[in-house]
Amino acid sequence: MKTAVFPGSFDPFTIGHANIVARALPLFDKVFIGVGVNESKKPLYPPADRVDFISRLYNDEPRVEVMAYDDLTIDFARRIGAGFIVRGLRSVKDFEYERDVAAMNKRLGGLETVLLLTEPQHAAISSSVVRELIKYGRDVSDFLPAAIPIDH
Repeated sequence: MKTAVFPGSFDPFTIGHANIVARALPLFDKVFIGVGVNESKKPLYPPADRVDFISRLYNDEPRVEVMAYDDLTIDFARRIGAGFIVRGLRSVKDFEYERDVAAMNKRLGGLETVLLLTEPQHAAISSSVVRELIKYGRDVSDFLPAAIPIDH
């Protein structure tokens, strides 16, 4: 069984993230969405809420499982039996960062990283931009799947 982990903070989970999951599903038998917990960041939503929101989005898709984790992605992947990491690339800047992380994950954990190019209509959407828009009371409904609440 080919399994992958799609790691991120997902604060919030955007339509760009959902698109990466949709495009990863034909490649893998199972995709674990790993909601990373970083205590040094001040999240918009607590990890348990993010797991709940994303789980509801994939309630009817048994090949997707959502879990929080607070250790290295390679350790999380090993624990759940994932052999691959899936990441989305929006720009050259993303590529340079992801290339370095992928090399380290390969060296330390033996995990291959599959990089999926973000579709052009989603390239400008990021969780940090959406958080900023929410902070200033802007409508972000075009950037989030319907299951993700925007009333924060």
